[in-house]
Amino acid sequence: MEDGDMLANAAVVFPGMGPTRFADAGKFLLLDPVARRLLERADKRLGYSLMDEWYGMEGDYSEYAQVAFFVSCLAMAEWAERELGVRPGVCVGASFGERPAAVHAGSLSFEDGVWMTAALARCIDAYFAEQHGDVVTQSLARTPRAGLEEALHKLAERGEWYDISGHLDDDFHMVSVRERNLGWLEEAVRRLGGLPLYAMRPPMHSRLFEDLGFRAEEEVLDRLAFEPPVLPLVLAQGGDVVRSADGVRAALAASFVSLLDWPAALTTLRQLGTETLCVSGPDSLFSRLSSTTNGFQVITASPLNVLRPRRQPTTS
Repeated sequence: MEDGDMLANAAVVFPGMGPTRFADAGKFLLLDPVARRLLERADKRLGYSLMDEWYGMEGDYSEYAQVAFFVSCLAMAEWAERELGVRPGVCVGASFGERPAAVHAGSLSFEDGVWMTAALARCIDAYFAEQHGDVVTQSLARTPRAGLEEALHKLAERGEWYDISGHLDDDFHMVSVRERNLGWLEEAVRRLGGLPLYAMRPPMHSRLFEDLGFRAEEEVLDRLAFEPPVLPLVLAQGGDVVRSADGVRAALAASFVSLLDWPAALTTLRQLGTETLCVSGPDSLFSRLSSTTNGFQVITASPLNVLRPRRQPTTS
């Protein structure tokens, strides 16, 4: 297969957001010409300097970190199209990645996407200041699914709440628990030979947060003008393909409560004939999962390789 054909049968993937600090993406945003132009547009829509506010700000998921991640994802996708010739026929967003995906797919303007990202961050902060402040979402690697489910059943027998928030691979999962049970969960996973990674605060992807979805719709999403996406949008909430404006709006609201099912999204991409995945944005997870690399050519458009003076794709 010719490289041009490979890149034509591509999907652009916007990853979920991990802990994001100024040092991770700040240099890219300041040096890349496309990113700088997007920053100017973002600042105008926000009414403040994103980089000034983000610099020195504590918190991996602050409003400013979230908007910076959003801008980085879109700038890197433009870089991949311009420099690598990636011509995506479909767009995918995993968790937070659904926000830049909605813009890249053509359902929202960039300015509306910036405002939405900042407004949702404030909405989430307000919600968890009032409700469920003791819940965290823990990422677990190298953990067999059957063993994890058996351990969680024991937790439920003690009258404790949990929710499985995501499956990213056969042995990579996300589980939401009360913070008082986090140590118990980590120890149970280690006994299974698994590796607890990081606990996400604020938590996400649980049926417990249904009110947050309603609040996000009322305070943020219903104030935006969505358009039918130009690129089909594949959801990591189960692999559905969204082609309508209402579908995009509903998906963004449902992302707070719906289980993240990355293998289901990959199955849909295979059915659509996708052969190459271009993971666009700061990412240390989705481009490395075996579920992602098995059966796909993977290109990463990340801060490091975007700034590196080279024109060849980084593949895995």
